[in-house]
Amino acid sequence: MKAKVYKSTGSWYVVKTSSGEVWNARMKGIFKIDGITSTNPVAVGDNVEIEIENDVERTAIIHAIDDRKNYINRQSPSQKMHHHIIAANIDQSLLIATLKEPKTSQGFIDRFLVACEAYHVPAILVLNKADLYRKKEMDKYEEWKKMYEEIGYTVILASIVQQTGIEEIKEKLHNKVTLLSGHSGVGKSSFINSIFSGLQLKTQDVSGWSGKGMHTTTFAEMYDLEFGGQIIDTPGIREFGLVDISKQELSHYFPEMRNRLQDCQFNNCQHINEPGCAIKKALVEGEIYEDRYISYLKILDTIEENAY
Repeated sequence: MKAKVYKSTGSWYVVKTSSGEVWNARMKGIFKIDGITSTNPVAVGDNVEIEIENDVERTAIIHAIDDRKNYINRQSPSQKMHHHIIAANIDQSLLIATLKEPKTSQGFIDRFLVACEAYHVPAILVLNKADLYRKKEMDKYEEWKKMYEEIGYTVILASIVQQTGIEEIKEKLHNKVTLLSGHSGVGKSSFINSIFSGLQLKTQDVSGWSGKGMHTTTFAEMYDLEFGGQIIDTPGIREFGLVDISKQELSHYFPEMRNRLQDCQFNNCQHINEPGCAIKKALVEGEIYEDRYISYLKILDTIEENAY
């Protein structure tokens, strides 16, 4: 029987069939998928084959996983050389960020966008909590909006409290499978509550002493949208460790760099101090934003070359 994974709780999975039947399922043995070294072989969004184990208790066994259209992952918090698949078979990602309470760094946003580019997942950036923004934050928002839209990303200003930007976001979610992500405390659960009638996910205020959000979502979970499509809520991510990306290929995942790479003098140019570098030339001429280039250098510096 075919089913889709809606929730992962470690060793057990909540799956739903095309007819809407819900089962608690566990894996049969250990799966190895395409040589992927992952801490979670089955992910939310996976299409699986199940066999009914107990009809009364609604339990089933997962005995096969269909090939994935795509997936998005991050470095495993516990095992540096392994990765954790956040979600599979997604049409797009929606990153909720905030400029205040808590403040999302550009570095975090850019690492997330690199991961999306690497796995061919279109990304939408939502700047939430606009009701808290003053001139300083609005100036930063306008700066980011211009920068990210110029390189091809959609940027939306939103306030769950004031219900602004919500309809625009809903239009983007319609009939799509969307990964919802962001730091803890940026308003993911509040956003989900605002678009689902009757669903009240637990929310928490930002921790006053640290300025960071408190984790309220423990496991990834998929929800069916009343207006068509699904969203996958994910645990708040404090760090986004990239895996399976070498120093040589990092620039391919910066859209503003990708189209200029063939103009570099050297094929293995890393765009630091090499002569004839088209990226450095574009930077000097103001065609590439300095903040994005700095993000590139910072990410490049974190990639361990001996891992490849």
